[in-house]
Amino acid sequence: MLSPDITSELLTIPPLESGDRLTRYEFERRYHAMPNLKKAELIEGIVYVASPLRIKSHGEPHAYIMAWLGVYKAATPGVGLADNTTVLLDADNEPQPDALLRIEIGGQSRINQDDYLEGAPELIVEIAASSAAYDLHEKLKVYRRNQVQEYLVWQVYDHQFDWFRLQAGEYIRLEPNTNDVVTSQVFPGLWLAKSALLSGDLAQVLAILQQGLSTPEHQEFLQKLL
Repeated sequence: MLSPDITSELLTIPPLESGDRLTRYEFERRYHAMPNLKKAELIEGIVYVASPLRIKSHGEPHAYIMAWLGVYKAATPGVGLADNTTVLLDADNEPQPDALLRIEIGGQSRINQDDYLEGAPELIVEIAASSAAYDLHEKLKVYRRNQVQEYLVWQVYDHQFDWFRLQAGEYIRLEPNTNDVVTSQVFPGLWLAKSALLSGDLAQVLAILQQGLSTPEHQEFLQKLL
């Protein structure tokens, strides 16, 4: 049971509301006072509280992405994978991306003493309802400015999947090859069968990934991570 003093303090902390303009300190204070809140983000100093998630527009796509990245992680020691993890980017931005990959030793991010991730992971994936979502606008600018090297956005209702690569401070959209496969430039062997993913063919997505994992480029990457 909470002490009367702690209970009184929690009651005086305003809840997080979408649209609030807060410092990161105040955002975290309010977030910690709402233990039942599943997801809230601070993007450019503005609070975004997630709505309940539908299965077809988010739950299943998210599961497919995690399955794809999970296989890559299993085959690539030295690469870190996280699901819905708070990322401390800068004073005005504390996103909670749907998925991320990071280089654990010598990469751009680190785990701090409070078990939070600080700095930009090398790759972030977001599941967006459509191109109108803030993932393709405010978040894209934040991730670009903070040097997220590859940013993937699945716009479920638009049946679109964009893979952006940071080049000279700008995001360039990576195009599939003649086999409709997009390949990571930061994580060798991370191959994505785009059409198969959009059609829900997870078996084909994982089969193409296995091809990427068998390439010499992936083996060379493994040696660098050791």
